[in-house]
Amino acid sequence: MSMYKTRFWWACASIALVTFSLPSAATASIQQTKGNYEDKFRQLDEVLPTPNVYRSAAGEPGENYWQQKADYKIEARLDEKNRRLDAAETITYQNNSPYTLKYIWIQLDQNIFRNDSRAERSATFGSHPDTDLGGIDKPARISLGQLRRQQFMADNELGFAIDEIANSEGNALSFTIVGTNMRVDLAEPLAPGKSTTLAIDFGFNIIEEDAVGGRSGYEHFPDDAREGGNDIFLIAQWYPRVAAFTDYEAWTNKEFLGSGEFTMEFGDFEVAIDVPADHIVSATGELQNPDQVLTEQQQRRLEQAKTAQRPVFVVTAEEALENEKAGTDERKVWRFAAENVRDFAWASSRKFMWDAKGYQQGGSVQPLVMAMSFYPKEGGDLWKKYSTESVIHTMEVYSRFSFDYPYPTSQSVNGPVGGMEYPMITFNGPRTELQDDGSRTYSLAEKRFLIGVVIHEIGHIYFPMVVNSDERQWTWMDEGLNSFLDGVAGREWDPSIPWGVEPRSIVDYMKSSVQVPIMTQSDSVLRLGPNAYSKPAAALNILREVILGRDLFDFAFREYAQRWMFKRPTPADFFRTMEEASGVDLDWFWRGWFYSTDHVDISLDRVYKLQLDTKDPDIDWQRRRQEQADKPVSYFVQRNEAEGRKTWVEMNPDVRDYHDENDRFTVTNKQRNAYQSFLDKLEPWERRVFDRAIAENKNYYVLDFSNLGGLVMPILLQMTYADGSTEDYRVPAEIWRRNADNVSKLIVTDKEVVSFAVDPNWETADVDIENNYYPRKIIPSRIEAFKYERGTDHISRDLMQEAKTELKTEEDQSDDES
Repeated sequence: MSMYKTRFWWACASIALVTFSLPSAATASIQQTKGNYEDKFRQLDEVLPTPNVYRSAAGEPGENYWQQKADYKIEARLDEKNRRLDAAETITYQNNSPYTLKYIWIQLDQNIFRNDSRAERSATFGSHPDTDLGGIDKPARISLGQLRRQQFMADNELGFAIDEIANSEGNALSFTIVGTNMRVDLAEPLAPGKSTTLAIDFGFNIIEEDAVGGRSGYEHFPDDAREGGNDIFLIAQWYPRVAAFTDYEAWTNKEFLGSGEFTMEFGDFEVAIDVPADHIVSATGELQNPDQVLTEQQQRRLEQAKTAQRPVFVVTAEEALENEKAGTDERKVWRFAAENVRDFAWASSRKFMWDAKGYQQGGSVQPLVMAMSFYPKEGGDLWKKYSTESVIHTMEVYSRFSFDYPYPTSQSVNGPVGGMEYPMITFNGPRTELQDDGSRTYSLAEKRFLIGVVIHEIGHIYFPMVVNSDERQWTWMDEGLNSFLDGVAGREWDPSIPWGVEPRSIVDYMKSSVQVPIMTQSDSVLRLGPNAYSKPAAALNILREVILGRDLFDFAFREYAQRWMFKRPTPADFFRTMEEASGVDLDWFWRGWFYSTDHVDISLDRVYKLQLDTKDPDIDWQRRRQEQADKPVSYFVQRNEAEGRKTWVEMNPDVRDYHDENDRFTVTNKQRNAYQSFLDKLEPWERRVFDRAIAENKNYYVLDFSNLGGLVMPILLQMTYADGSTEDYRVPAEIWRRNADNVSKLIVTDKEVVSFAVDPNWETADVDIENNYYPRKIIPSRIEAFKYERGTDHISRDLMQEAKTELKTEEDQSDDES
């Protein structure tokens, strides 16, 4: 008899031998309703792209993987007075694809600020806090910030000005602007393996970021000592950039609407930035001419910073304050070079102080990385203490999960942008508050914000600036993966900070009516924050801590990161790599978390405590007699007894017979003989198994679960025993594979269980914890007394009294404020 058949026969025999008294409701709970079956575990390959020579079934780059290359040489000039940028660029485009190209698409992201842009024309009223549709007897509202934005855009001509595009021979090329994109028609088709050159002169008026909002712009400081004040310029998405041409989408020329960011081609940059001579510039890449733009003392400080234990000021606070006061008509050109980057951004201001510290990373890729921060006096001690140290902490943690930081610099710059990333440079917003005594202080919230935003944005240099995912298509591959890792790094900095990526952080979103699948294209997501950041980050936390465990997850995640360094992965590549490298089928997980709006709500509906029958009638029937005695007595009988009423048999004992002296639990010799016959027929090994089970007399519990949220998940169970001890018991998600709605689970214990809890540590984002306990728990909450206040609407106003109020002068207003 084969091992399989032996086990099958034993299973059948066990069913015959071992019986429980299970109420019929328990079996009814697992019955399948005809016609509503849904396989939550079906293979994901039916929705993923078919593997090919470019992307393998293992989730790694295929044997013929390719991507384009775009190199840039740019000369830019900042006109501080007019807040304008003018530049000339030369693009060398290498066609590494197997296709011949007749035209090249260029991204013109600055065109999103034109009044006739698709983003502006498609904006809705009332869908943002800046506007409110109002209601009955309540007027619609528009914020002053929104009015300021409209006025700035009406008063300034925004978007790119492009007059001519030429090829390497100087011949003009035809081009067509389509919103935030531009098609450049080539003079001759570009064959595979060939390159072409484009020369573009361009310019644009820089937006005021505080007024318009965006990922770059200037911020004005009118109260600085210099006449007219000073500005901080954060310059990004500032040059016409070649759109990506990919194996999975061809040209990625979906219009930029402001939400989904971008994916670019890697290349080498040489950029010259002409600014006022008292400005300090931070940029992607390495500074090529420090001897021309820094003093000898500043150059020595920069060298000293490479081996310093704490950040060294290259430009001190005192020097920055002096720069703020004067201004100059002279100019300097800062030259930067960057290799193998997918974008270039920079910042410039005379307000900047600059600190730096060398991160001794070791290894052969980039042994020394210069971590640097640029910030005005408004950054104060908050930035001095935490910015550069947060940069280094981020690299230490992220490199552990992915690869060594591959670039020579890693920078954090303070300005009007709250948080944004580019290769080697990030823009981060929090600042200190100037007090009446001249000191600068910051709140705990501002401290947490700075540390958190620096970790997040520096983390983006790994994802997507190196692992080059496409946020326009799949926002979560950029923001979600990075939010997961910034949560890891954040907890290693200070676990008391609420990082917002725990499973419990997303339950409100997961049960809301505005949830859309994580795989939704970015511009169609209703709530970008929880959809692109929090939910995928929480899902990855659950995958790491609950599903795979840290060892398997971390190995697979590193494999993904290293496979796709300086390449362009898709979701299928991530999903397949995580499964292939971990050795665990995760199709059910990706389908539920990323392709659906199901949520986690596992209810523990009922628990049955069972006792194994001994088959000995003298034991089993006595147990049944006791079970009957433990049931509540009819209230009718109880009240008769309380009134002293006797039964007819009690009043007439002569009518009693055998049945009055014995009950239905009385054991007969016929039953005893049957028991002995049962034992005699058992094989020796069956008798040993049976005798052991009877001797151990374990506790058997059947638990009925309902999947109310639709999202199949492991059942994390905690059992509390009668002696006060607890034990964790994990049921894999595969328990739902035959019925995703209701399942029953048998659990056998040595000790008596007094209560069960599902997910007691809030590890799975279960949206309703009240149905996680058996017996049910009283849920503690709060109630607050309040005093009713009369309304302030136009009907409730006391106009007769208000009419007596005198109009205050400006002097009166000043006295009130003081």
